[in-house]
Amino acid sequence: MTRLSVNINKVALLRNARGGDVPNVVQVARDCEAYGAEGITVHPRPDERHIRQSDLQPLAEATTTEFNIEGYPSDDFVKLVLQVRPAQVTLVPDAPGQLTSDHGWDTVKERQRLQGLASTFRKAGIRLSLFLDPDVDAVEAAAQTGTDRIEFYTGPYAAGFPQNKAAAAAPYIKAAERANALGLGINAGHDLDLDNLQYFCREVPQVLEVSIGHALIADALYYGLHNTIQMYRRQIALAER
Repeated sequence: MTRLSVNINKVALLRNARGGDVPNVVQVARDCEAYGAEGITVHPRPDERHIRQSDLQPLAEATTTEFNIEGYPSDDFVKLVLQVRPAQVTLVPDAPGQLTSDHGWDTVKERQRLQGLASTFRKAGIRLSLFLDPDVDAVEAAAQTGTDRIEFYTGPYAAGFPQNKAAAAAPYIKAAERANALGLGINAGHDLDLDNLQYFCREVPQVLEVSIGHALIADALYYGLHNTIQMYRRQIALAER
């Protein structure tokens, strides 16, 4: 079954808006796991507008499922990940001031650099995932870097889903089939929600993990965190029947 990793960046954003430690991100991570999350994801950014560097070690120590750190591989970020040693690191090609991730790596152009990073994280025993657009050429070049997994950027899928869900999913299906043939694990994330998650997990073959934050935390305002996590897991379960 596809695993659900909850991105708690928005919880940290709420904390930072007031200062102090409410809500406490470590307690929220523990609660998410108790409520059914199978992983915790964070994406620290240089301006620390949500998750802070100082949050990472306590979160790593508190997480009992899988801790996934996303980010751009600056020297400081790589050093931080090697110190914290999460189960997984997901590299994104974001500019320093970028609002949110909105495109995948050019793995053809960046292959040599990504190969070096893959070697670094492999030696540290940290699983590597590369954020990718659903493009077969990008998938094939990613396989040559030595990465363990790829994470499909699902923003375009979510945008196209209301008009034509089959067309929106088609490039992901094709790219996933190639990734599976090459032995790459598949993750996915960005704008997945209660409306489009089930179809994506049903149609795209062998998705190992979805990372969901913004929509899930927004839904939790209405449904409650415990209930919301169960609702997302139910959509995944329905996809696999």
